[in-house]
Order: sequence, then structure tokens, then C-alpha cells
Amino acid sequence: MEYLATFYTHMGAINYYRYLKKIGVRAETLPVPRKYSSNCGVAVKFYTEQDIENLISEDMEKLFMIVDGEDQLIYRNELE
Repeated sequence: MEYLATFYTHMGAINYYRYLKKIGVRAETLPVPRKYSSNCGVAVKFYTEQDIENLISEDMEKLFMIVDGEDQLIYRNELE
């Protein structure tokens, strides 16, 4: 599955990207399209078949699952 995570801070995005790479998940950083967030300007796109609940981070603002080019919001941080 393909996912796009947005973050509150640039450092949160970079740390999450490094974590995913460390555990062997294919990931990339990219600029956040405005339709996803107005906070941090960096998102992490990643691909995994793992249980996504185990990959949610407190630094995340939102997590989208991308299916056939369409995004579905599957997680929103309670801090909002």
C-alpha cells in the first residue's frame, strides 16, 4: 500500500523518514501539497504491507492512504 504522512515539524518528518529506512520500508520525502497541510512543508511518502497502526508516530499530523491516485485520510493526530 502507498501512504503519505504529514508532520507538524520538518524535524519530525526527517526523523520519521530515517526510521522507515532503518526498518526497511521504502520511503521518500517530498514537498507537501497544500491540500494536505499548511504546517511543515515536508511529507513522507512510503510503501508497506505492514500493519499501519504500528507505524503511526506522535509527530504525525495526518496520514493518508493512496489508492488508485485518490487519497483517504486514515489518521489525524488528536492534538489538532
